[in-house]
Amino acid sequence: MLTITVGATESYDEQTEAFVFEGGTELQLEHSLVSLSKWESIHEKSFLGEAQKTSEEMASYVECMIVGEKPPENFLSKLSAKNVEEINAYINAKMTATTFFGAEGSSKKSETITAELIYYWMTVFQIDFECQYWHLNRLFTLIRICNIKQQKPKKMSRTEVAARNRELNARRKAEMGTKG
Repeated sequence: MLTITVGATESYDEQTEAFVFEGGTELQLEHSLVSLSKWESIHEKSFLGEAQKTSEEMASYVECMIVGEKPPENFLSKLSAKNVEEINAYINAKMTATTFFGAEGSSKKSETITAELIYYWMTVFQIDFECQYWHLNRLFTLIRICNIKQQKPKKMSRTEVAARNRELNARRKAEMGTKG
């Protein structure tokens, strides 16, 4: 969850020699499947698609990300450049220590990812629906892990088997001190 203060005025307090923020509205934002689902129900298109979002669509997504009490109606106009930067950094954050090696995910490039498709993946992999409130990138990582773990091991080619056998034989020769 990201907490930002919108519309605060910054001043310098000479007595404490520190910057002081006064006023403003504190917002709690969550980049989650729930937020994505809200946005897609409003705009009736995929948020995660290739198409660029207009500034109005991104502002609408920020509204969908709000958790808790609704802020004043003009809060979007009070977003500072720093607020926008924080929101973008939060949306793009990895939010996990998991790393993947090798080929990228097996998702088809032509497949449009929507909230319903993500809910489908959660159902197929029996992921608890409480995870819909997780950061979206973390949820995608969990789905990807489930997909990898469910795949059958890849069969080795003849070349790979021969290379492995040569390596094993060389190691055994070295251990036993023999020539063959």
